[in-house]
Amino acid sequence: MPKIRDIELPDFPLLLAPMEDVSDPPFRALCKEQGADVVYTEFISSEGLIRDAAKSTIKLDIYEKERPVGIQIFGAELDSMLQAVDIVEKSNPDIIDINFGCPVKKVVCKNAGAGILRDIPLMVKLTAEMVKRTKLPVTVKTRLGWDTDSIKIVEVAERLQDVGIEAISIHGRTRVQMYKGNADWKPIAQVKNNPRMHIPVFGNGDVDTPEAAVTMRDEFGLDGAMIGRASIGNPWFFNQVKHFFETGTHKEPPTMEERVDAARRHLKMSIDWKGEKLGVFETRRHYTNYFKGIPHFKEYRMKMVTSDESADVFAAFDEVLEKFGDFQFA
Repeated sequence: MPKIRDIELPDFPLLLAPMEDVSDPPFRALCKEQGADVVYTEFISSEGLIRDAAKSTIKLDIYEKERPVGIQIFGAELDSMLQAVDIVEKSNPDIIDINFGCPVKKVVCKNAGAGILRDIPLMVKLTAEMVKRTKLPVTVKTRLGWDTDSIKIVEVAERLQDVGIEAISIHGRTRVQMYKGNADWKPIAQVKNNPRMHIPVFGNGDVDTPEAAVTMRDEFGLDGAMIGRASIGNPWFFNQVKHFFETGTHKEPPTMEERVDAARRHLKMSIDWKGEKLGVFETRRHYTNYFKGIPHFKEYRMKMVTSDESADVFAAFDEVLEKFGDFQFA
């Protein structure tokens, strides 16, 4: 069974990916309840932490019930990243994760996220210094390479392991691909099959069905799967995968009552954590998936995603339960 230093994990663990404006404490709590084995915070700017920017520091909030939890930071300046490590340590996470994979232009143009894939020596140096700076296990999330002509992930993963990281999660696309095309897990399997590798190698990208997770486990031999977009508005996905592992059958989809209950709790936790305005705004992206597949639903979805008042959104949930309570999800 894979371990991240002393953190014991089940056979083929499922990890909630760090996603900006998605994997906040309310959503992490729901995913943890539904079978996520490790959860990660949204990525946090090292520069933002040093400036004590509110948008960055609030992301350091973690709670006992979500352990093991990793705090993910990004940046490309050594001094800033080391200061960020010191700040993150005070929040007492189980893991510090370095983001070397975000493909977004505003991050990449600063040589951070996937931008650092153009400068592997800097990537290795930053990682080595961060590992030395902290007593916590350090992990990395990255991509296959900058583009298809520069995929050196087997060598990169080995070098990162050699400077002390204790697990690596690899998204099966290059930075140039962004989220287009299909994820290629073959290079990730090559990392895992490198006889010099002894840390866990987790796969990421296109794990959107239980069957995909089985393929990643059985055909590609990876140590676990990091789940991103498939979990948005669908925290049940983790348990659905685990049920499929155990039985080979698909778990019954959540009922309308379970969906409304999760949406209500999600919104309430968000408001409690970040206030009415942001709490209402930042849960909107989940509602389409919470209620996916219901015919003639547009009127209710529009109420959920356009209202600025939580009372109106809660009322819309009640209406949905009353009108569609018997709807059978496929």
